[in-house]
Parts: sequence; structure tokens; C-alpha cells
Amino acid sequence: MTSLIRKLAPYAGAVLLLQGLSACSGENDAANQSLATPSTPSAVASAGAEKADRRLVVAFGDSLYAGYGVLPQESFPAQLEKALAARGIAASVRNAGVSGDTSSAGLRRLAFTLDGLDRKPDLVMVNLGGNDMLRGIDPAETRANLTTICEELKKRGIPIMLTGMIAAPNMGRDYADAFNAIYADLAKRYDAVLYPFFLDQVVTDPTLMLPDRIHPNPQGLEKIVGRVTPLVADALKRDDAN
Repeated sequence: MTSLIRKLAPYAGAVLLLQGLSACSGENDAANQSLATPSTPSAVASAGAEKADRRLVVAFGDSLYAGYGVLPQESFPAQLEKALAARGIAASVRNAGVSGDTSSAGLRRLAFTLDGLDRKPDLVMVNLGGNDMLRGIDPAETRANLTTICEELKKRGIPIMLTGMIAAPNMGRDYADAFNAIYADLAKRYDAVLYPFFLDQVVTDPTLMLPDRIHPNPQGLEKIVGRVTPLVADALKRDDAN
């Protein structure tokens, strides 16, 4: 973990810039800057009923799931659905990402998103906390919100996968220690599948990132999908076994 954090200097610079932008914006203003139309709970709810033999995966998160700066078909959920199909797994991956969402904003829309689905998901992937870190929100608040999200999913009997984030180096050691531990702790507590850092091996490569140095470009998302897909496939198989 320490060696990975040392490699995040470009990430730190972008965080400093975005913290300044976040300070003058509302919680969801980032959604208005997206070049792709972000999914909303109503968009997720309006999708047609799934075929009985298709798995339902919900990608519930922020701009990293929503598809900031890329075409809808290049977004993480769209590429993940194709990657699962290539493995012979018929699945619909619903894009429930909203650009700009903090963990508190995600928590507020979670029940509405789930209630709007035509059936219970086979897996909910959660990627929230990055915007909390950009805004310098107390990690204790982020942990509390993500814990409540996991509690709600557990109560509904929905398997969980967490794709985590790592605090940028400029946030300081104390902040990073508190923030970085959240995802592994919750994965253990709720028996969730964990991909520790969504941007691993991507954020440090400028050729895989958009000019803002925070969001992956289509090639970066393709690399992330290649690393995440086996975990999603295993999670779906684990659900079959239960």
C-alpha cells in the first residue's frame, strides 16, 4: 500500500485542483460537467424487465461508474457487461452512477434506486468515497455512510462488491490512514468482494487518464474492467452456490 501511495503524485496534483473546484460547487454540480449523460435512479428504474436467465448487476457509485467524459457505451458498466458476456455470463449491468455523488448523496438515493428495480439484484457494486476525499470530508463520516449502505444491502439479502479508493498523498498521513482502511474493513464485516483501488495501475499512467488526471479514458476503463471482471464473475458464481 505504501509503495502505491508514493506513485500517486499526479493524482495528488489533480486532487488539489478539484478540491478548489469542489469548494465552490454544490454536491452534484459535477454531474453538469459530464460529457456523457449520467445515469439517475429514474433511468435505472425505467429499464425493462430482465430475462429470467440474465444476472442483474447494479453499478452504484459516482462519476467513475457514471462514465464522466466518455461515451455511454465506453462507461465502466457498459464495458463490464460486454466483458462478462465474453466469459459466457449473461448479465445486465445497470449504470447507477451519478457524477459528483459523495457517500452521503449515494446513501440518500440508495433505497429509491433499489426500489425502482424490477427485481432484486444478484450483485450491487459500490464505488463511493472519492468525492468525500476530494472535499476533505472526515473519513469517519464516509465510513458511517458506507456502513449504512452495506447494512441496507445486507438487510435486503443483496451480495456486495466494493471498489475502493485511496486518499491522495497530499491529504496527509492521518487522513490517509483513516480513509484507506474503510473499504477493507467493510468488506470483511459484510463478506463483500473487494477490489481495493478502482484506479489501480491506471491513475499513474497519463495515457489511460482524461486530461483532468482523475477520470479514466476509455482505454483506462478497459484496463480496469479487465482486472475487475474476474472478481465479478466469481461473485456471481458465489451467489449461485448460496
